Amino acid sequence: MADGFSQVGKENGSEQARRGQVSGPCSQFQRSFIQRVTLLGKLPTSFVLHREKKQKVAAILGTDQEAMKSLPEGDLQDYLLSKVDLRRQQVSQSVEEVQRVIHCLTAEVSHQDSRFQAVPASDTYNDSVKVLAPRLFQVTVPLKGLSGYKGARPQRWRYYNLQGAKLTCPLRDPEGLQQWLETEQFMKTLWQWHQADVNIEGDIVPAKVLQVFRALVENAVRTCHLSGKVSVLANRAAVWVAVETSTGQVELELVPTVEIPTAWSEKAQWPRCLKRWPSPERVECIKSFGFNLVARSSYHWQLSFSQAEQVLFEQLDEDGGCRRRCFQVLRQLKEDVWCPGQRPVITTHHLQTVLFWTCEKYPHLKDWQVFHQALLRLVRKLHRCVSQHFLKHYFVPKSNLLQSASPSELDAVAQKVAFFLKNPQVTLP
Repeated sequence: MADGFSQVGKENGSEQARRGQVSGPCSQFQRSFIQRVTLLGKLPTSFVLHREKKQKVAAILGTDQEAMKSLPEGDLQDYLLSKVDLRRQQVSQSVEEVQRVIHCLTAEVSHQDSRFQAVPASDTYNDSVKVLAPRLFQVTVPLKGLSGYKGARPQRWRYYNLQGAKLTCPLRDPEGLQQWLETEQFMKTLWQWHQADVNIEGDIVPAKVLQVFRALVENAVRTCHLSGKVSVLANRAAVWVAVETSTGQVELELVPTVEIPTAWSEKAQWPRCLKRWPSPERVECIKSFGFNLVARSSYHWQLSFSQAEQVLFEQLDEDGGCRRRCFQVLRQLKEDVWCPGQRPVITTHHLQTVLFWTCEKYPHLKDWQVFHQALLRLVRKLHRCVSQHFLKHYFVPKSNLLQSASPSELDAVAQKVAFFLKNPQVTLP
């Protein structure tokens, strides 16, 4: 399971090793900041959720001087990870339950249509599950029967609609993270990919793949007797399901995915010239994982670099820096204060992208040794992107990850982040 992404499976195994990397006396900023983050988690839920007026946590906590005094001034990591650990436990529980459901559904889907592959269930780690927010997951469902990717084909105009009828004007060309997908781009294909239910004039059309997949998922919910636990959400272009778990409802986007592990996308402008991060050796390792094409729109497939991003994230702090810890606190602030909710406008993937760009701009260990300075650097980058409604994809910088986001929601997040930068402390919504 990849959270950027949430690292539920892999973070637990290496957490103790990281705890020893930052220790010693805390600065006044760090003590004040960590106390507020920690105590926020101790406030009653009803109190946090139902306050009618915005108030500073510091002002509220001022009435409980004993609680402030009771906090030890030991290892910084012990302060920091209290809320992060709780979040990890809750998400891990949800992921574990969701995996069992998804495995059951996709196994039935695969049984009905061999073009779709079952998503395996895992006790520790599953890179098919990406945690975008505590109750918002994305699950990649691999497609079978497309192997030996040969790259882009010569450009040609398309004059069809989703019903196969002829158009007088051609369809627009793909932009940014988008591309066409033709059966001729593969050395080997199952005959089913040439059928009219998914193919028009040699193109494998994502909207038609999603239409077939949705019908299969709806049937699998009934066949697996999961109607009381799983519901397919209507009025969505992609395939979304809601799953009831012991910790509450989780929404999942099920994404049919063509895995291309043997090539690197021609659209990926990476690594950039004269950049020192990551190292050339690391770059070659990351590119060896290839890329994916996911079905999320009508005519064009969307590029995804989830595995490459996962590997890049996992190896961030091999030099002993605090990049991952800064990311964890940034994520916690985003989920608790700046952008909470079931479907946040800013997801974990956005935060991860902010982290990657910042790591590239500040490649040296010395930039990631003082925790509060590194954290504020990330917060300033996030604020700049959100306030400008512009965040470049890390591998395909011509694509703006915030292009489809609600401007009003982005402005609301930018306002909260700006307030934090003026006075770095947590505020209640």
